Parts: sequence; C-alpha cells; structure tokens
Amino acid sequence: MPTSYPKDRFDDLPHHLDRVGAHRAPAKKGHRWVAFWWALAATAVLIALGAVGLSVLNNRLNFTIPGIEAATASATPTVEAVPTAEPTTDPSASVTVLNGTAGTGVARSVGDLLTGAGWTVGTMSNADTEDVVTTTVYYSDATQEGAARGVAALLPGSAVLLSDDFAGTGATLTVVVGTDYVVPAG
Repeated sequence: MPTSYPKDRFDDLPHHLDRVGAHRAPAKKGHRWVAFWWALAATAVLIALGAVGLSVLNNRLNFTIPGIEAATASATPTVEAVPTAEPTTDPSASVTVLNGTAGTGVARSVGDLLTGAGWTVGTMSNADTEDVVTTTVYYSDATQEGAARGVAALLPGSAVLLSDDFAGTGATLTVVVGTDYVVPAG
C-alpha cells in the first residue's frame, strides 16, 4: 500500500482559512472571556431587578446617596383623638344581660343595677361560655354608641364594642359580664 499520495487540488488551501483538514479552525484567543462577560452582565441585571423588586414589595430599602438629601417629606404624622359619643341613658333601648362567668346570680345583679339606673332590661341569662375575662357592652348600630357608653359607665372597667354578634337577639344592647365584674355586697 502506498504511503505517499500525489498532490492534488485539495492539498493547496489558502493559509488564511486556518483549517485543519475537514475540521473547523482553532478558536481565537480570548473567546472564553466573551462568555464570562455575558454571564457577569446577566448576573448584574438579575441582582438589580431583585433589589428593585424587593424595594417595591416591602418599601424598606433605602437608596439614598450620601451628601444628597432625599426629596421625601419627613413630616411626623399627628395623632388625632377618635371622637366618641357621650354616655347617655336611653330607657327605650332594651338591654340583654349575659353571664360569661362561672358565678351564679351575676346576670341578675347586673340587670338589677341597670334597671335601677333607668334602663329597660329584657333577658338575663348565662352566656355560651364561662371564661369571659372583660365585661363588654355590644351594640350593632353606630347610632347606639352613646347608649352603650352609658351602660358601660355603670360597669367600671367594661369595654364597648360595635359588633353584629348579638344583632339577632332583638335587644338594642347586649352586656356580656366577665370575671372582671365585682358583684356588689348586699
């Protein structure tokens, strides 16, 4: 078998092609740096988008540059008192008294106290639970806040709450007596 072949037209290739046989030319110097710079740019863009996204979501990042004052208003909010209705006595308002404690006669004691103060007391019964801590006067109509505060004034330490929890009872106000209520002696 012959070890050398005669030259033909495929052996005469221009040198500027930099080909080796049928293979591609060797890679130029520094081609891997291009991939590195693209990866670095993509990482920087993702970090910037993440920082902007976080600042939009929770508004906690501060992008102030030292020496440049921010253009935001730094006025402190003023605290305004929420107006409350004056305590009143409304004899036309019906009051339901529920005992939310394990004690006996508590609803009757509160009912008698309210009746003596001019209130119309309807139902006096036990609540569904016996572990109520704070005595609360519930009212379901915002116009009855003054009446609820009038009842609460007779029960020291009681809270007043606008709620629809007892709207189906038919009473204007509902008092749920808690363990903080002290039954008067006598």
